Amino acid sequence: MKRVWRFSSELQFNGISLSPKSPKPIPIPFPQSTSLLKPSPSSYGFATREPYTMAPNKVSGIIPLFTAKPGTDPAHDLTKRVSFLMNELVREASDSDRVCAILDEKFYDLIMWSQQQQHPAGSASLELLKQLDSWPALAMQVFNWRRRNSSVDNTITNYEYSKGIKAAGRSRNVDLATQLFEEAANRGIVSTSIYNALMGAFMFNGLAERCQSLFCEMKRDATCTPTIATYNILISVFGRLMLIDHMEATFKEINELSLSLNVNTYNHLIAGYISAWMWDDMEKLFLMLKSGPVKPDLKTYLLMLRGYAHSGNLEKMEEIYSLVRHYVNENEIPLIRTMICAYCKSSEVDRIKKIEALLKFIPEEEYRPWLNVLLIRLYAQEDWLEEMENAINEAFEHRTRVTTTKIMRCIITTYFRCNAVDRLEIFVRRAECAGWRICRSLYHCKLVLYASQKRIKEMENVLNEMEGVNLLCTKKTLWIMYEAYMSCGQRSVVLKILGQMYKHGHEVPLEAFPS
Repeated sequence: MKRVWRFSSELQFNGISLSPKSPKPIPIPFPQSTSLLKPSPSSYGFATREPYTMAPNKVSGIIPLFTAKPGTDPAHDLTKRVSFLMNELVREASDSDRVCAILDEKFYDLIMWSQQQQHPAGSASLELLKQLDSWPALAMQVFNWRRRNSSVDNTITNYEYSKGIKAAGRSRNVDLATQLFEEAANRGIVSTSIYNALMGAFMFNGLAERCQSLFCEMKRDATCTPTIATYNILISVFGRLMLIDHMEATFKEINELSLSLNVNTYNHLIAGYISAWMWDDMEKLFLMLKSGPVKPDLKTYLLMLRGYAHSGNLEKMEEIYSLVRHYVNENEIPLIRTMICAYCKSSEVDRIKKIEALLKFIPEEEYRPWLNVLLIRLYAQEDWLEEMENAINEAFEHRTRVTTTKIMRCIITTYFRCNAVDRLEIFVRRAECAGWRICRSLYHCKLVLYASQKRIKEMENVLNEMEGVNLLCTKKTLWIMYEAYMSCGQRSVVLKILGQMYKHGHEVPLEAFPS
C-alpha cells in the first residue's frame, strides 16, 4: 500500500489525479532525461524534484491497474453456481421427489444460463455429476433427469454418458451401466471415455472377465483407441484379483505401445503387489518411480505406508509416515489402525508408547471391535494390568464378545502373573454375563490363586461355579485340589481326592503314599 500511495502522490505532485472526477491533465513535453530526481547546484547537497509528468498514453495504461475491478472467471462462476445446487441436492438426498423438484426448478435454468454464457455443451451437467462423485445414487438421479429432459438443442454428450455409467457402476447397478453404454452406442457417440467408464464399472464390481472382454471389444472398434487410463483400469482389475502375471503383461504392453505412463499406472501396480504380498517387487517399483520422470504422489506414499506396515518393515513404515504424518492423522484412520497392527505384531521395545500415540488420532465413533481385542492381547502380553482392564471395560461397554480361547488365556495369564485373583473373579463374572468364551483355564487359574493364598472356602466355591457352566473336573483340576489341600495339611480331604483320581483312572501322585 505504501508503494501505491507514493506512486499516486507523485502523480498528484505533477498535476495528475487518480480520481475519476479529476480533469484530464495538460500534456507536458516528455523530458529527455529519464531521471525523476535531478540534483541542482543550488540545492546544498539535497536532491530537489524538477516538475515532471508522464505522457497521457502512459498514464492511461497505468491507472486501470488501480481502478479497474477484476473480471470473473466464467468457469469459476459455473463451478460456484453448480456447487450451490449440489449442496441443496445433498441436503434433500433422502427425498427423491424433492430432488426431482429441485432439478425441475433450478437445474434447467442453470443449463440455459450455461448455454447463454457459451460454455461447452453439457458443462453444467458434467460439473454437477463431478461434484456428486461421492454420492453415486444422487448422481444417477441427476443423470436420469438429464436423459428425460434432453432435446435436439440440448443433447447429452458422450462425456455425460461416461459420468452416468460411472455413477451406475458405483451404485452397484452393472445392468444399468451396460444399458447406458448400449444407449450411447445406438446414438453413435461411443468414445474411449465411455469404454473406460464401463470398464471402470466392471472393475468396481469385481467383474474381471467382463472388463477384459470389453477391452478386447474396444481394441476391435476402429473409432476408439485405448489410452493409458484404459490400461490403468486393466492393471487395477488384475491387481485386485492378484493376477500378477496378467498385470505385468499389461504393463509390458503399455511399454511396447510407447504410451506415456502416469503416476496412476505405478500406483495400481504397487497396489497389486501389496494385495499379493510381494514386498520386494513393491519396493523395487517404488524406487523405480522415484528415480524416473514420473514422481510419486500422495496416494503412492499412502500405498507404501500400508505395504511396509503389512510387511512388518517398521523402519521404512515410520520413514514414510514422517512424510505424510499430518494428512494421515486427519484423513486416514484405517491406515492408523494398520500401523497399530504392525506394532502389535512386532517386538519393538517401545511399541506400546508408539501405539498409544497413534490411538489419540482415532475418534470414538471409529471404534472397531477387532482393534479393541488386539489391544487387550497386547496389554496382556506386556502384563500391563490397568491398561488391559481398561481395554476390557471398553469391550464390555461396546458389547464386544471375545470368542477365542487364545485371547482368554492371555488375559488369565496376566491375572495369574500379577497375582490378582479378586480382579480375576470380577472379570470371570462379567465375561460369563457378556457371553465371552468360557474355558476351564479360567477356573483353574482361580483355583491355583486361591490355593496359594490359603483361601480354601473361595477355592471350593470355584468347583460349584464349574458345575454351573457344565465344566467337569479333569485330571488337572484334581491335581490342583490335591496340591492345595496337601499344602494346608487337610489329609482327610486329600484322601477323598485320591479316591476321585482312582475312580476316573487318573495317575496318582507318588508322594501320596510314602514308603
